[in-house]
Formats: sequence, C-alpha cells, structure tokens
Amino acid sequence: MKVYKNTSISTIHKGSAIAIGNFDGMHLGHQKVFHKARNFAKKNKIKFGVLTFNPLPVMFFNKKINNFRLVNENTKFKLFEKYKVDFVINLKFNKIFSKIKAKDFITKVLYKKINPSFIFVSNNFRFGNKREGNLKLLSNYSKICNYKLVKINPHKFKGKIISSTRIRKCLSLGHINLANKLLTRNWFVDGYVIKGKKLGRKLGYRTCNLNINNYILPKEGIYSVRVMVGNKIKPLKGVGYLGSRPTFEGKSIFLEINIFGINRNLYKKRLRVFFTKFIRRDKKFKNAAKLIEQMNKDVIAAKKG
Repeated sequence: MKVYKNTSISTIHKGSAIAIGNFDGMHLGHQKVFHKARNFAKKNKIKFGVLTFNPLPVMFFNKKINNFRLVNENTKFKLFEKYKVDFVINLKFNKIFSKIKAKDFITKVLYKKINPSFIFVSNNFRFGNKREGNLKLLSNYSKICNYKLVKINPHKFKGKIISSTRIRKCLSLGHINLANKLLTRNWFVDGYVIKGKKLGRKLGYRTCNLNINNYILPKEGIYSVRVMVGNKIKPLKGVGYLGSRPTFEGKSIFLEINIFGINRNLYKKRLRVFFTKFIRRDKKFKNAAKLIEQMNKDVIAAKKG
C-alpha cells in the first residue's frame, strides 16, 4: 500500500476509486464504504484509494480536545491494508487547508491533482471552509470534473446508525461489548510502559502504567483486558484500571494494567491493551485494606472475562 503525504500522486493512481473521510476506528460503517469502493475498483480494473486527514479536523479546530481518537494513525493504516486499499493520500489538516473553499477543493484538489473516476462518501460528508461543501455540491460538479459520485447510506446496528461518535459514547458509558461489535474487533490502545508510583506493587499487584495519549477515554473503572507485550503474537489475560486513584487522592487519569502470570519489569516495553469487558466503575475506598479486598474480587472477575 502506497502512502502519499500530499496530492502529488503517481499516474497509476489517477482515475481511481476514492473513498474520502476521517475513518477513525474503521468500524462497520466504514467497512461498508470500503467494500463497495473496492468492488467498483475491481469491476472497472482501476485502483482503490483513500483520501484522509491528519489531525482529525475536529481536533484541529478544538485544541482543548486531548482524548478523542479511536485508533492511532499507524493502526488506521494497517486497517486500510487489511481492507485491501491500494494507496492512501494522508493530507495534513492545517490552517491553510482549513480555509480552502469547497468548490476549490473539488476543482483544484480532487479534479486537477487526484482526478478520481469514482468518489465514495457517506451521506453526512461535509468539506471545505466552514463545512460549506456537501453531497449536492459534489454531485453538481461530477460531470464537469469527470467523476461519478457514489453515496453510501448509513449502516445500522439494531436500528441505530453506526458512527465513530456512537462508538465513543459507548466507550464513555462502559458499553465495551457494543463498541467491540460495532468495530468488529476488541477496541485497543497502544502505549509504552512508563514509571509509576509503584502503589500497585505495595498493594500486592505488580502493574504497568501507560499514558493513554490522544485515545478516547473509556468509562473510568476496572476492565477485563488482553495484553500483547512487544512483538508477542499471543495476548495475555489481565485486569486494567482506568482512573485517578481517588482512594489516594490522585488527580491525573492514567491506565494501569496487571498482566496475569508476569512478574518481571516491563518498563519502556510496548503494550497493546485490548478491552474485553467492563467490570465496575471507579470508586473511592475508605482505606487501602478495603481497596485490596475489592482488587482481589476484580482479578477473579477479570480472569472469568
């Protein structure tokens, strides 16, 4: 899969079928778009490409948003490969790009630079300065710019539209099972083990602390998790805690993982943590003894999960 950081693409990738969007999460709805675009490309013997943006526009316009993404860039591209994308145009979303008028985006970027034969977008796709561009405008320019617009109806699960927003809400409410169904995989975060205060060890459980970075914050509490350490293929069972340690008057939210069967130091090791089940919400305990008593129960629950 070829990755471009600008619109100066090879001639072999012009005249392709292009899916446009943020595709954060690559959920069932995104997969529907990719499946249809890929089939069009195969039928017409052309390439299938994706036009996407970094950072996500909402994060560019609202600098206060620190925790929002469902997947990082590396994972998103690997998922693109999984769904047989031939090439990706990953455009930098900055101040200059945000001021491009919708008509100019169509004529100067899409038509003159990329020149797609087919454009695939979801029903709610908006683009251009102040989000003035929509499907009607794309459709109006289709004959002038020699492309066919293919609108993809929203994919639904149990009567409700599948979207990245819906999945973020599921995670924030602790509905991890539903989020995983909409993603068609267990939601995970990648991170490196950082130094902690070693409170877990004092409480009888050796833990790994991870900075959750720009990932969306799921509901604070205890989770059953699976953990891949470094390049190991087989994930290990564990219990995860997301919170600020209210029992010890903590302030910052972090992710803490206890991996069953591992007692060695994993400092600076890369972990991939899969969230499989929400066990309970975070709470403040009267003392450390009460917390340890509950932690013992959490471990038992996580091993069953």
